[in-house]
Amino acid sequence: MSGEKDKIKGKAKEMTGKLTGDRRKESEGKADQAKGKGKEAMGGAGERAKGVKDSLTDDDRH
Repeated sequence: MSGEKDKIKGKAKEMTGKLTGDRRKESEGKADQAKGKGKEAMGGAGERAKGVKDSLTDDDRH
């Protein structure tokens, strides 16, 4: 599941937990949101690393 989907799912769980007074559901929602943010951060780091690799490869050709 993508980071954005985890964040959306987590927000829905958190709000459901708040509305129903279910602290466990609320906590699960917050955890899902954190998981989604972590996935997005890792994805961004991977993209930056790929960009550095590509730029180094391009420099070798000149």
